[in-house]
Amino acid sequence: MVIQLERSVRVFPQPDLLNQVLTYTFDHLPLQRGGDLSPVTLAYETWGTLNAEGTNAILITHALTGSAHAHDVFYPDDCKMGWWNPLIGPGRYFDTTRYFVICSNVVGSCYGSTGPSSTDPRTGRPYGMRFPVITIRDMVHAQHKLIEHLGIRHLAMVAGGSIGGQQALEWAVSYPEMIDKVVVIAASAALTAQGVAFNEVQRQAIMVDPRWQCGDYAPEQGPDSGLAIARMLAMITYQSEEAMEMRFSRKPTSREAASSPTLNPDLGGRFDVENYLFHQGTTLARRFDANSYLYMTRAMDLYDVSEDYPSIEAALSRIRSKALFVGIRSDFLFSAAHVRWLANKVHLLGGNAKYVELDSPHGHDAFLKEWSQMTDALAQIEL
Repeated sequence: MVIQLERSVRVFPQPDLLNQVLTYTFDHLPLQRGGDLSPVTLAYETWGTLNAEGTNAILITHALTGSAHAHDVFYPDDCKMGWWNPLIGPGRYFDTTRYFVICSNVVGSCYGSTGPSSTDPRTGRPYGMRFPVITIRDMVHAQHKLIEHLGIRHLAMVAGGSIGGQQALEWAVSYPEMIDKVVVIAASAALTAQGVAFNEVQRQAIMVDPRWQCGDYAPEQGPDSGLAIARMLAMITYQSEEAMEMRFSRKPTSREAASSPTLNPDLGGRFDVENYLFHQGTTLARRFDANSYLYMTRAMDLYDVSEDYPSIEAALSRIRSKALFVGIRSDFLFSAAHVRWLANKVHLLGGNAKYVELDSPHGHDAFLKEWSQMTDALAQIEL
């Protein structure tokens, strides 16, 4: 039996309400898998000033459960306040004194953009599982509408990691004449079968929770236990064996015990790594929408850069921008070998592509931790 986590009413606010979150709403978005979504709202944040020519803009694309809050002007050195804070700001790689930096929350998420928790105008109730299937290409097409709305004529760069890296790659293929440079971090042309398998187990954990109610749960009564377990599994794929041994080994927990998703008693004590996973699961369940998690992980699964093209070569040969591909030595989810293969493929097709690898034990999450290495890697494609 799955027992619901005990906690207060859940909302999905932006991480820091001191920063201005803007929204743009447009009439409709034709979808890759058929049909359309109407209307569509995107939440976004910007830093810096757009030049008169509309050509100094940089688009940052976020990861799975991220938001538009990539940078925090009030806490610029705290990476927990803005998830790419050490890379964005005056004098940093994404220099806001020179560039107009944008990050938008993607369609399907729950931080201000249209997603499953949004109100369906046809029924007056949340979409739930009546929300249409969203793909990475749909996310990018929606971002393109935002970019046009902001008066941007050309993007100096698109950069992102993980599902954000998939978006960056899709930008380079879908809008090749609009981008000068693209940075694809910890992402490949398509997720492996193993990656799809891990995501499906996460989705099943959510849907088996009796409070999921086929997606028609009330915000304060959602499938928190299932979502917490899904997050626990995801965190394992974001780490590496090396990093877990360094941080946890087989040590018993020495900190305050986090509630397990089932609230069941420990069997013979608790390891520190278990407590960490419980904490991560509970934290995500308090801030993220379970249906959005289903749709976002599925978008990651469905992405194949070659879809609707005769071949992967036909798709990748469309890239005109300078391209930097960043792999991570210990990445378990998007292996460095797959990222390197993608970079080599673009290069062999005549593209201006370079591959850089982070020598980090921190697995897939290294692009959110290794700030010095990330800065050095990004410097390989000068802005």
